[in-house]
Amino acid sequence: MTPTVTLGFQGLGKMGLNMVRRLRGGNHRVICLGRSPEKRPEVEAVGAEWASELDDLIAELPGPRMYWMMVPSDAVDDVIGRVSPLLAAGDILIDGGNSHYKDTIRRAEALASDSIRYVDVGTSGGIWGLEVGYCLMVGGEREAFEALEPALVTLAPPDGCLYCGPSGAGHYVKMVHNGIEYGMMEAYAEGFDLMAASRYDLPLREIAHLWNQGSVVRSWLLELAERALEEDPGLQRLDAFVEDSGEGRWTAQEAVDLAVPAPVIVHSLMRRFGSRQDNSFALRMLAALRRQFGGHAVKPAEGEGGA
Repeated sequence: MTPTVTLGFQGLGKMGLNMVRRLRGGNHRVICLGRSPEKRPEVEAVGAEWASELDDLIAELPGPRMYWMMVPSDAVDDVIGRVSPLLAAGDILIDGGNSHYKDTIRRAEALASDSIRYVDVGTSGGIWGLEVGYCLMVGGEREAFEALEPALVTLAPPDGCLYCGPSGAGHYVKMVHNGIEYGMMEAYAEGFDLMAASRYDLPLREIAHLWNQGSVVRSWLLELAERALEEDPGLQRLDAFVEDSGEGRWTAQEAVDLAVPAPVIVHSLMRRFGSRQDNSFALRMLAALRRQFGGHAVKPAEGEGGA
C-alpha cells in the first residue's frame, strides 16, 4: 500500500482547493488553514480538516511536520514569518506557488539556520489538475523530497513529478516552463490571427481540432484553443488585455543575465505588454487560452459583462 502523509495546507484558491481534493483522493490527511469560511463546507466535504487558527493546525501535525503554502509570491515571506516560529528542526515548509527562484534560495538559506527544510514545488496544471494531475518540478534537499514524495505522487500523473536539484531548482524549471508557454501561446495566436484575416472563411475551431490529429503542432494548448473557439467562435466576448503573472519577465531577465538568446520568449512577453493597447484577434486568443488553462481573469469586451 502506498504510504500516506499528513499535510498542513494554506491557500485554497483555484488550484489549491483542487489539490486538497486530489490529496484526499490519495487518502492523505490534509488540515487546511481557514481564511475564507465560505470554503469550509467544500473542504470538509472531501474529508479534509479545517483549522481556524495556525497554532491549532501546527499542533495537529506529526513530525516531521509538513506545511504546504499555495499562495501568491508576494505573500510567501509573510506566511513564512507566521509559520516558521511554530516549526522545529527537521520540519518541512513547501512553496507550491510561482516564486522567483532567487527568492526561494534566500528563503531556504534563512530557514536552514533553524534546520527547517524548504522545498520548492513548481506546479503546472491549472484548473485541470484535479482531473489529469499536476506536473511537479521539485527543488530542495533530497531527503525532504523523499519524505514528501507520497503526496507528490498523488498530486501528479504518472511520471509527472521530478526532483530537479537543490533549493530553487524546482522554481527555476517552472520559470523556464512558463516562458516556453508564453512563446507557444504567441505562436498559436499569430497563426489563428493570420487565418482569421485571410481571404477564406476558415473554420477555425475545426482546424484546431484537425491539427490535434497527428499534426506536429498538436498539444493541450491547441485543445484549449478549440474549446475557446467553440464557446466564442470570433472571440468577440473578450477584450485583448493579456496579463502576465511574472514568470515570463523572470525568464526574459534570466536570458539577459546569462547572455542566452531567447527572442521568442522575450517577444511573447512584449506582446502581452502590447495587448493593453491593442484588440487584435491574436491577443484575444492569448486571453482566451489563459482563461482556458488557468481560469485567469479576462476583460470582457465592452457590452459583454458576462463573458
